Amino acid sequence: MIKLRDDIRNVAIIAHVDHGKTTLVDSLLWQSGVFREGQEVAELVLDSNELERERGITILAKNTAIHYNGVKINIVDTPGHADFGGEVERALTMVDGALLLVDAAEGPLPQTRFVLRKTLEARLPVIVAVNKIDRPDARVKEVVDEIYELFIDLGADDEQIEFPILYCNGRAGRASTDFDRTGREGEDLRPLFEAILNHIPPPAYDPALPLQALVTNLDASPYLGRLAICRVRSGTIRAGSQIAWCRLDGAVERAAVSELFVTEGLERRPVGEAGAGEIVAVAGIEEVTVGETLADPEDPRPLPPIAVEEPALSVTIGVNTSPLAGQEGEKLTARQIKARLDQELVGNVSLRVRELPGEAVGSWEVQGRGELQLAVLVEVMRREGFELTVGQPKVVEKEIDGVRHEPVERLTIDAPEEHVGAVTQLLAGRKGRLEQIVNHGSGWVRMEYVVPTRGLIGLRRELLSETRGTAVLNHTFEGYEPSAGELRRRAGGALVADRRGRTTQYALQALQDRGTLFVGPGEEVYEGMIVGEHNRAGDLDVNPCREKHLTNIRSSTGEVLERPVPFRRLTLDEALEFIDADECVEVTPSSVRLRKAVLDKVVRQKEARRRAGARR
Repeated sequence: MIKLRDDIRNVAIIAHVDHGKTTLVDSLLWQSGVFREGQEVAELVLDSNELERERGITILAKNTAIHYNGVKINIVDTPGHADFGGEVERALTMVDGALLLVDAAEGPLPQTRFVLRKTLEARLPVIVAVNKIDRPDARVKEVVDEIYELFIDLGADDEQIEFPILYCNGRAGRASTDFDRTGREGEDLRPLFEAILNHIPPPAYDPALPLQALVTNLDASPYLGRLAICRVRSGTIRAGSQIAWCRLDGAVERAAVSELFVTEGLERRPVGEAGAGEIVAVAGIEEVTVGETLADPEDPRPLPPIAVEEPALSVTIGVNTSPLAGQEGEKLTARQIKARLDQELVGNVSLRVRELPGEAVGSWEVQGRGELQLAVLVEVMRREGFELTVGQPKVVEKEIDGVRHEPVERLTIDAPEEHVGAVTQLLAGRKGRLEQIVNHGSGWVRMEYVVPTRGLIGLRRELLSETRGTAVLNHTFEGYEPSAGELRRRAGGALVADRRGRTTQYALQALQDRGTLFVGPGEEVYEGMIVGEHNRAGDLDVNPCREKHLTNIRSSTGEVLERPVPFRRLTLDEALEFIDADECVEVTPSSVRLRKAVLDKVVRQKEARRRAGARR
């Protein structure tokens, strides 16, 4: 006999990047009384990670809990970017329903499609909230129609397409159920609270079943060590009790629950026991990992592990072999890098790490969902004091029915009308297939493409250049298609330093006409380091350290003030997009440098001739 826990609701907030999930959670926390009057609280309180605040995105799924009319509502805030889809899939195993946020001006975007598809596959009921209705360019009715079209396109059945719609201004903390008729925003978020209570089902459980709790996430405490974040499916888990730890390899071991916590507001509160439907943090199992089950020691019944989509992109991460290695970081050795990658695998179910054989000893192939996920991992490691060498991102191919297939992405580009031709030409060179083009009548056009994943590498940089920084692009994994063949590489080559030394103003001024510089005066460079982008095809070896020879003859213009040399400092993301197959990025806690994989000029030239001969 199935029973329901009417005192709990578990709901995930899902949306495309920057559609207002974390801001809406802030307002829910305030209006539920989690914060006292006058308390100082940072905006986007759930984006506590330093990198999340800098990038303005949610990277890790987190949960909070609020109370409304005697019901505890556990809210899981999920990432909106498809690169962190593993976090979304884990979050959906913890909840009984989802709140889908859609921007009232932008409408559904690729990652809206991604998170909604995952929710519908999990058979979870959905509440739709059209957010940011206060935007001057809001088009509420059209966006509602687009949401219905998206549900139908994703194969929603009759039951799933009967969803309630709310109209929200998350920043102001207002929601309404009839904005489309009255134009009023509402006074507070009570309509949203009521919708959660009425449309998200309470947790269901079978009282005859023994304890089952699926580990969906991990956290750490400086005092208690690793914490396993679980959703209790059945039975009761108690602090201080013995449990069965069902491991992914099929082994079952005994373990003890040293401490047990539930979330209240933003804090974890210790409790003696927790029943079915509750989300808990369990301390005492040091090697527990995501996907394992905590069960009754007398009757252990493991739950199915979490299944996530396969990685689509990979990079090679290895030790820093440049002449400047060891000057800026503390963690340099292959052993330290391997230990850190193994640590990342414990909690990140969507990553894969494979050691490379042969000459690449000390290097690992790290596979993930996309460039952003891999760039975030490298950024976190450099902030922890690591020095690394990171290779060009490459797609992870599959063989299906004897034919080589590659991952493809659904790409949406919003750009001004006058740049449509430039965008079309750019995507044609990257084997992009135009699926749809819509003119919203505001001077902006939305183009939807299906494009090979490798065609997206470096696209953002070129697209912003072609559209004068106005284009907005979003993409999400679509599936696998037969290989599209050779893609156009970047238009220009690289300006490569031919010696070690410090750059001079005089030398860099002479190189300005050769291309775009990536270094300024007085910087340390070495042979094989990329100091700029050549404005022609092919690499060019240059001397950026040349000094001006002085004479005893005074010139009438010799005392004129020299103008500073313009140069472009690449971020880590831009550097990974720029590099070619024979190049890599040197990453340290304070620098991002581009270099050739082979530093010696003579060896590089021999390799190039050998490859050219092999192609003939």
